[in-house]
Amino acid sequence: MSNQPGGEAARIDLDAADVAADTIVQAVGGGAARPLSQAEQDAADAADEAARKAAASKEAADTVLQAFGGVRGMIDMTLPGLVFIVTYNITHQVSAAGWAALALCAVFVVVRLARRETVQHAFSGVFGVGLGVWISMKSGRAEDFYLPGLLWNVGYCVAMAISALVRWPLIGLMLGPITGEMFTWRKENPGRFAAYTKATWAWAVIMGIKPVILFPLYFTHNVNLLGWLKVALGIPPLLLAMYVTWQILLKAPPPIKAQLDDDEEPAAK
Repeated sequence: MSNQPGGEAARIDLDAADVAADTIVQAVGGGAARPLSQAEQDAADAADEAARKAAASKEAADTVLQAFGGVRGMIDMTLPGLVFIVTYNITHQVSAAGWAALALCAVFVVVRLARRETVQHAFSGVFGVGLGVWISMKSGRAEDFYLPGLLWNVGYCVAMAISALVRWPLIGLMLGPITGEMFTWRKENPGRFAAYTKATWAWAVIMGIKPVILFPLYFTHNVNLLGWLKVALGIPPLLLAMYVTWQILLKAPPPIKAQLDDDEEPAAK
């Protein structure tokens, strides 16, 4: 028997501790580290690449709402028409209703300027409402306030369809600069080109619902029904078109960032 402190008992305790430590390492880390086989490494790389592409596709798809002005842009486009029809029902005067709608558009512009936000959609609203007010005041017919918007809807849908037919889909032209891909989707990314074309057709069909329903009402001179339906059909088709586009782009290949040529010579010292 050893005369050293602990002796054989101490050695046995140390061996037991080593065994326990090895057990913990195996339980937590799966045992001793070993290099991955080529097949395992390829599978891990493929999974990482798929996750990266999925994240890039989702990020690009999320730009849809931004491109169309977001929730605020939809409100800017819808509320003036609501104010017009409400004011017209109260006053029965085209001029009062028109000025009320135009004043609301001006408020939107001022608020956006004060918050240093983009005023693109607010100014387009002012232009459209202003044109409708001018036409309705000239004719004296309240339904003419909605005529520019109806004609815009028809032109917009026709432009979408034509752009898809000539292989320059408008959704790609609108989202390309936002995603940083510019026009690389046309020749370098066929899957994304197909997705933009499909999304553009979706917009042409979905947004075409509005003029198909509203134009016949315009010719009936039923201002109330036309006005309230115009408000009701303002946001839902837009949300549907954006959702469909988001779903299409979510499954599309991620955008290929455009490489800008740097033709400038280094500045002389």
